[in-house]
Amino acid sequence: MRDIDVKSVNSIRVLAAEAIEKAKSGHPGLPLGSAPMAYELWSKHMKINPADPNWADRDRFILSGGHGSALLYSLLYMFGYGLTMDDMKQFRQLGSLTPGHPEYGHTVGVEATTGPLGAGIAMAVGMAMAEKHLAAVFNKDGFNVVDHYTYALGGDGCMMEGISYEACSLAGSLGLDKLIILYDSNNITIEGDTNIAFREDVRKRFEAFGFHTQLVEDGNDLDAIGAAIEAAKAAKGKPSLIEIKTKIGAGCPAKEGKASAHGEPLGAENVEALKENVGLGGQEPFTVAADVQQNFAELKAGMAAAEEEWNKLFADYCAKYPDMKELWDTYHDSDNAKKLYDMDDFWNMFDKPEATRNVSGKLLNLIKDVVPNMFGGAADLAPSTKTYMNGAGDFSGETPEGNNLHFGIRELAMAAMGNGMALHGGLRPFVSTFFVFSDYVKPMARLSSLMGLPLIYVFTHDSIGVGEDGPTHEPIEQLAMLRALPNFFAFRPADGKECAAAWYFALNEKKAPTALILSRQNLPQLDGSGVDALKGGYILQDSEKSTPDAIIIASGSEVQLAVEAKERLKSEGVDVRVVSMPCMDEFKRQPDEYKESVLPKAVRARVGVEALSSFGWGEFIGLDGEFVGMKGFGASGPGGKIFDYFGINTDAVVEAVKKTLK
Repeated sequence: MRDIDVKSVNSIRVLAAEAIEKAKSGHPGLPLGSAPMAYELWSKHMKINPADPNWADRDRFILSGGHGSALLYSLLYMFGYGLTMDDMKQFRQLGSLTPGHPEYGHTVGVEATTGPLGAGIAMAVGMAMAEKHLAAVFNKDGFNVVDHYTYALGGDGCMMEGISYEACSLAGSLGLDKLIILYDSNNITIEGDTNIAFREDVRKRFEAFGFHTQLVEDGNDLDAIGAAIEAAKAAKGKPSLIEIKTKIGAGCPAKEGKASAHGEPLGAENVEALKENVGLGGQEPFTVAADVQQNFAELKAGMAAAEEEWNKLFADYCAKYPDMKELWDTYHDSDNAKKLYDMDDFWNMFDKPEATRNVSGKLLNLIKDVVPNMFGGAADLAPSTKTYMNGAGDFSGETPEGNNLHFGIRELAMAAMGNGMALHGGLRPFVSTFFVFSDYVKPMARLSSLMGLPLIYVFTHDSIGVGEDGPTHEPIEQLAMLRALPNFFAFRPADGKECAAAWYFALNEKKAPTALILSRQNLPQLDGSGVDALKGGYILQDSEKSTPDAIIIASGSEVQLAVEAKERLKSEGVDVRVVSMPCMDEFKRQPDEYKESVLPKAVRARVGVEALSSFGWGEFIGLDGEFVGMKGFGASGPGGKIFDYFGINTDAVVEAVKKTLK
C-alpha cells in the first residue's frame, strides 16, 4: 500500500465532502467510508478506458447506493472521464452534470441510474447475465472477445431491500462468476445502528445463494481489499460477495461511525477537521495535490492499453471468423428489426379469433429468426404469457448460449435485470408476467423510463376477462398506472395486426420502454386494422358522414364491442366512427392535424370503452363524454359472464352513445 495510494484515497474523500458541503446537500457517509475500496477497484483491478467510456468489453461498475454519488463523481473526475472541477462545484445544482443521484445518459461514465436501494445490484445481475450469454455466443478458442466483469457497490440498505435478494438468488443459481459485489458493511442506516432491524449474517445468506464470500475486516486496508477482489475473480462458477467492514463518515472525527454522517453535509468545521485528520490540512477547497494528479494521470494512461489489446484481438477475430463479425454487427444494429415491416407473414398470419397473448407468441417466434439477439422470458409464466422462443435454448449456468430466460417468481428483480441487460448492450431483452403483477414490476419500469431503455414488457391476462381467478388476478388500475409514466408506451392491441404493430413499435423504439398488454380470451380479427396502429390511435371503421354523429374510442378486447355497437346504432339511424386506441401516448405524439382528423374537436359526443379504470380517459372523451368500463374491483366467474355482470357489453356501449347524443 503506497503512500500515494493512501493520499489518493483521501483526496477522493475530501473532494466528495467539499462538493457536498458547497451544495449544502448530500450524503457524505458512503463516500468517506467506501473511498478505499472504490479506489483500489478502479486503479488496480477494473478493465476500463476513460478515453473511450463506451468500449464494448469494459468492466461495468454500478454504485447501487446511488445516494453516495459524490464518490462516483470524484472517481470520474480523478480518472478523467470528462467531469471538471467546476462540475464538482455544481454538485446537486440544476442542470449540472453532477445530480443528486447518478443518472445514466446524463453523466459520462455512469452505467445506470441508481437511487432506489438494491436496484443497482439487481441491474448488475442483468449485466452479468448479458455478458455470460454474449460470451457463449461469440467467444472462440483464443478469442475471448466478450470477457469482462460487473462490479456493484452496495451497503446495508441495499442488502435489506428484497430486490437484491431476488436477483442474487438467481445469480447464484446461474453461476454468474463475472459478478462481484462489494458490500460496504458499516452497520449504520438513517435511524441508527442496524441492530434495531437487521441482524442476519449476510455472508451466510449469500453462501446459501451459491456465492463465493469473503470478509475484509479493515475497509482502509487496500492490500486486503485488492487480494479479495483477485480471489473473487479466481472463484470460477460462483458470483462473489466481498463484505468490507467500514465506518460511515470515515476520517471525520466528529461524524465517523454516526448515523448523522449519512445524509447531511459535514459542516465547514468538520470538513476542515477531516482534511487535517487525513493529512490534507491547509489544502485549498476543490484542489488536488500535484502528486495525486500525476498518480491518476499515470493510471489513466495505462488503461488505454487494455482496449488497444482488445481492438487488435477483435480485428483478428473478425478476419478469422467473418460469419461471426456479421452476427456481431447484427446484434449491435439497432435498426435490424425494421426488416419486419416488409415481411408479409409478420402482418398477415392471423385468420381466426385468437387471444392476443397467443398471437404475440407466434410473432415472437417469427421475430427471433430475424432478430437473433432476442433475450428474455417470464417470471415462471412462459406457458401462460406465450413468451418461449422455440428452438432457442434455455439460458443457464450450464447452457449460457440459450436465449430463453427463466427468472423464477421474481417480478421486481426480473424488471431490474431486464434493465441491466438493456444497459449492457448487444441484446434485445424482454420480460413477462401477468398484467396484474405489473404492480410488482412498476418501480423498475419507472427506472426503464428514466433511463430511456427500450426494454420490452409483455403483460398478459389484461382485464376482467381473466374471469375465474377473481379480483386478485384481474387488473383494473394498472393500465392507468403505466400510462401515467412519462416516456413509457403501453400498447393494448385489439387483434393480430395490432399485436404485430405493437411488437414492431417496441422493437424499433430506441429511447423508451414499451409494454404489450395482451388478452387471455380469444378476440376476432377486425376489418380495417393494420399498420395504422403504429400511430397509437386510428380510425378503424368510419361513419358515412363527413362529420360522424358520435365517436366510440376503445382498446383491446373492447374494440369488438365498439364495432358491434356501430352496427346496432346504424340500424337506428345513428352513424358513428370507431377509433381503436391501442396506445394513447403514441397517439399523443402524432401531429395535431392527424389527431384532429381522427378525433375532431367538433364531435363532442364520445364514448370510451375499456374494461379497466376510467382514469386518464378524460382528455379523449371530454366533459360531455361517457365511459363504459370498471368502477371498482372485479369478481370471480366465467369471463363472458363477468363482462355482462359489470355492464361492459354492446348494449352498454349503445346506451352510452345515445346518452351523449342527448
